[in-house]
Amino acid sequence: MAEHVEAAATPADGLADRARLRSLQRVCVGAEPDEAFDRFASLVKRLLGVPIALISLVDDERQFFPGQVGLAEPWDAKRETPLTHSFCQHVVIEGAAKVFPDARIYAQVRNNLAIPDLGVVAYAGMPLTDADGRTLGSLCAIDTKPRAWTKAELETLHDLSQACSSELRLRISRELADEARQQAESAHEQLAMLAELTETLATMTDIDAALSTLGTALTPRLADWCLISLVGPDGRLRHVAAAHHDPDRAADVSRFAQLMTTGLNAKSIVLAVQSTGRPIRRDGENAANILERTTDAELATIAERLGYAAFLVAPITAPVSHRVLGSITLVNGPSRESFTDADERTGTDIGRRAGLAIDNSRLYRQQRHVAEVLQQSMLTELPTIDGIELHARYLPAQDGAAVGGDWYDAFTQPDGSVMLAVGDVSGHDIEAAATMGQLRNLVRGDAFGRDDEAGPLLSQLDQALRGLRVPASATVVLARLRRESDAYTLSFSNAGHPPPLLLLPDGSVEVWWTTPEPLLGLVLRNERATHKRTIPRGATLVLYTDGLVETPGRLIDDGIALVERALRDNAGLPGEELCSRLLDAASRRADDIALLLIRLL
Repeated sequence: MAEHVEAAATPADGLADRARLRSLQRVCVGAEPDEAFDRFASLVKRLLGVPIALISLVDDERQFFPGQVGLAEPWDAKRETPLTHSFCQHVVIEGAAKVFPDARIYAQVRNNLAIPDLGVVAYAGMPLTDADGRTLGSLCAIDTKPRAWTKAELETLHDLSQACSSELRLRISRELADEARQQAESAHEQLAMLAELTETLATMTDIDAALSTLGTALTPRLADWCLISLVGPDGRLRHVAAAHHDPDRAADVSRFAQLMTTGLNAKSIVLAVQSTGRPIRRDGENAANILERTTDAELATIAERLGYAAFLVAPITAPVSHRVLGSITLVNGPSRESFTDADERTGTDIGRRAGLAIDNSRLYRQQRHVAEVLQQSMLTELPTIDGIELHARYLPAQDGAAVGGDWYDAFTQPDGSVMLAVGDVSGHDIEAAATMGQLRNLVRGDAFGRDDEAGPLLSQLDQALRGLRVPASATVVLARLRRESDAYTLSFSNAGHPPPLLLLPDGSVEVWWTTPEPLLGLVLRNERATHKRTIPRGATLVLYTDGLVETPGRLIDDGIALVERALRDNAGLPGEELCSRLLDAASRRADDIALLLIRLL
């Protein structure tokens, strides 16, 4: 066990071994007294009769003594030395015991500063190892004069080193258990974050707003600050979102994002990720590194203020084609740990989910456009009629397929009267729109050329729906407008629809409530009521669907009162502008809106 022969010099590469240094770090001790290790040092001193005993742990720059007895000042207080004063580094490098009866005659250590400064002459050091056999330091006995170490002394020192190693391993195991617990908690938090982000992205159709929300959610959970950029149709970088955990840095991070869209050069990490579709992460970064990858020096200045020490750039990829749509850049400052493999996996996963949201948003916009074109094609082009101004609007629900069952219609009869209709088929989807088209055509076909009043026409429409097996239930107001010498007469029938409104020339508003009647297509009624009104010239009649006046959590009467007020407050406006003001009264469109405004001149 004793080594009295001179060993060849060994390079210090083993001291910098990352796995060894990680294990040493997990012991969680430093150059401060540790009660357990001080007891080991005291045992060595008492059992071997030496003046100095150390538990020396060695990293790549120094040795430090959590356990020691016998050192003179200033080393007793410092409890550490540089490697220039270390015999124990040789135990670590070689992974074996080192024994020097008189260190002054051994080439390996005779120039070591521990001899003059610490008074080391005789030295015996045993390896202290972790569970994987990595040598972390040495349990050593030191004498200030030459000493012939006996076999019994070295065996005792070896046994004590084994016990001391067990203490080290216990502490490492405890730290590993804590790390595993923290990793499990972190994994749980990241899974919860992914679930939350997925829900957020899935429910938002405005992709810029969704990614802005995503950027805010990622800081500070995953990074100190982040940037989210998309590739535009022209292939150029388009900034979408920027967020920093410190609200006072909002202007800086926004400016950084703005400059980044035009300030990246061919060495840019962001462009590399968007080109290859593979994530890149680095630590040990500083502002000078940014100068190598950009064309604008202001980026480096801002990055230094924001905190720049490590980054992770993950691609945003389409789910099917795997086309790169953009990137998510996560950045940590020097006070936060570098990104891990787990962070990289999470960032990549978030990029895929963001890509799915972008694809869904684009598909939604395409479908919405098609639906809007379809809806507009089903709506009537209003006729031009002397003495009558007709204005109409259709707006789809804010949430939905942008197409629905609301409609308006106006056409002239051979006798000069004008038929007016506004209706609402249940639902706001493609099926409702198709049913609406059938119902509108049935109204036109049934009413054209006949002089029946509105009530009988709706009764006939009820029978047609049942006989033709049209799967429809709908609210409708159907009216016939006739011009008299100095006024107009209107006859109308209401099948479960909101009441018409009349803005009179004096600015007052009438609400035409009638006895409620069932929706079309629900209950067959042989006779529906016809209501008659006389309307003066200069009045404005408003027919509309319930989307204008109904809002979840609010009574329809309150909604009608808002429209009444809007009519009174804007009575003098032109017809198109008045339509806009009425639509503004519907603060949130939970349903489709069809609006028909008839101004009688």
